Amino acid sequence: MRTTQTCSITQLKTQAISHAPSSLTVSNLSCIRNDRQLFGAVDVSLESGQYLHITGPNGVGKTSLLRTICGLMSAEPAESGDIKWNGVPIQQVRDEFHQNLCYLGHQNALQEAATVQDNLRFLGSLKGLAFDDADIQLALTQFGLSGSAKRLVRHLSQGQKRRVVLSQLVLSQAALWVLDEAFVSLDEAGQGILTALITTHLRRGGMAVLTSHQAIVLDDVVPQILDLSA
Repeated sequence: MRTTQTCSITQLKTQAISHAPSSLTVSNLSCIRNDRQLFGAVDVSLESGQYLHITGPNGVGKTSLLRTICGLMSAEPAESGDIKWNGVPIQQVRDEFHQNLCYLGHQNALQEAATVQDNLRFLGSLKGLAFDDADIQLALTQFGLSGSAKRLVRHLSQGQKRRVVLSQLVLSQAALWVLDEAFVSLDEAGQGILTALITTHLRRGGMAVLTSHQAIVLDDVVPQILDLSA
């Protein structure tokens, strides 16, 4: 049975100060779908404070690569290669790896008929976390949605919905953020908030793997670039 961890706003602030040194290693990773190779021989090594920017046109396999790294794709028959967390295959430390993972896909995956706060509570419960009203208010305020906790998702704009999804990053205590087109539907202000949040996460010893069709500039942080179209 999954154990739910209750996180207070004070705990979130304290635990967000820094992450323990960690590493993610991807070796000779490949993926074939419908007899077509999406990507092959991917080698990546990330340590605390580093991030990987995956680029390439639509259909080249960016989302499949992210999901494979997260352990969300079936290992048979298409994938080969190794993914290690702190030097150990993720299959052997699955619980530890998933506790340190925050994956946000390119789709919002929100319940339109539910309130913003109920959506965030539900999404947190899927990760074994429970948030109170103060936690949720903190996250929404950081993304400029301080008065939206009790609004129905169906009444939000696409940009506001994206901000709701991304506010999970404020609540997350995961060391590894895997973000698929996180900047989509964000206006300039929203992009600035997200950029600052990722920068702070890296400075605290976190890691990030992300896709984006837009240029990403993080202060004093040089990304690793993986172009799947190359």
